[in-house]
Amino acid sequence: MKNFIKSEKLDRLGMTASLACAIHCAVLPFVLTALPLFGLSFLAHNWVETFMIGLSLVIGIYSLSTSYPKHKRLLPLIILVIGFGMIGTGHYLIENMEAILIPIGGFTIALAHYINWKYSRSCVHK
Repeated sequence: MKNFIKSEKLDRLGMTASLACAIHCAVLPFVLTALPLFGLSFLAHNWVETFMIGLSLVIGIYSLSTSYPKHKRLLPLIILVIGFGMIGTGHYLIENMEAILIPIGGFTIALAHYINWKYSRSCVHK
């Protein structure tokens, strides 16, 4: 039961981190010029984006891998891989689609956590 609580909290953290990453990537191009006025110019640095992606990756892999033995459904893992695939494609392969692919990838990762959370809550624990 303790792992279930830990996994549920990690899914919530993963949803939050992924949504924050998606919002950061979607909104940043529009507010880039105003960031220095508010003292938030650090949000435009590459290390912030790399940190958010890394945090989402670590939380996602750990959370989904610890709850998979309980519900035995691959859908959350597949969606997680698709989300990170979109982010990687936007960063390294199709850079002119970066502003579209990366936020959609972040929302897709959040969706993977949500589905995993729903599956974990609906399975019977012994």
